[in-house]
Amino acid sequence: MSVSAHDSAIHLRQTPAVPTEPVWRFNIEQYHQMIRQGILTNDDPVELLEGWIIPKMPKNPPHRIATKLTRNTLEEIVPEGWYVDTQEPITLEDSEPEPDVVVVRGNTRDYLDRHPGSHNVALVVEIADSSLERDRTFKKRIYARAGIPVYWIVNLNEQQLEVYTQPINLPEEPTYQQRKDYKLSDEIAVVIAGCKVGRITVQNLLP
Repeated sequence: MSVSAHDSAIHLRQTPAVPTEPVWRFNIEQYHQMIRQGILTNDDPVELLEGWIIPKMPKNPPHRIATKLTRNTLEEIVPEGWYVDTQEPITLEDSEPEPDVVVVRGNTRDYLDRHPGSHNVALVVEIADSSLERDRTFKKRIYARAGIPVYWIVNLNEQQLEVYTQPINLPEEPTYQQRKDYKLSDEIAVVIAGCKVGRITVQNLLP
């Protein structure tokens, strides 16, 4: 065997095989236990999605600004008994996503010993640029399965707001039965727990 061939053989033996199939999935309690034990910390940019610990997408300035604008806009019209939060966990059946913006029942002190669950959430919002495909598929499926009534995607790439309503938990693919897109100049009604609480202009949500 030549030197170069020998070196190549050693390299092949030392290079670990990349799994072609999933190797482990975590339930909510296992995920929480890793957090309690310090295996996962606040510095780890991950979230639990359908049992997988998935890296969160990095945020650029337009994403950060759209998150702040959306929160500010919703806080102006959300009624008493609800509050707006940003990039904090909500606990679902097999996932613990951290939506960019969420409207939650009650007040922050109601959740000292747990995160809000699906029955506490009226609206989730994802700000989408590089994450658009994930938000339209993976995240949409998760939120629909949980029965969250309204899901918004603030689509920075196409400068529009996508509103998903009427979740249905189909065995083959949970989804939302209705999607409507709104352009920058459009006004939309904000619906919380089935009630229209105000109207906003899409332009107010985007940088």
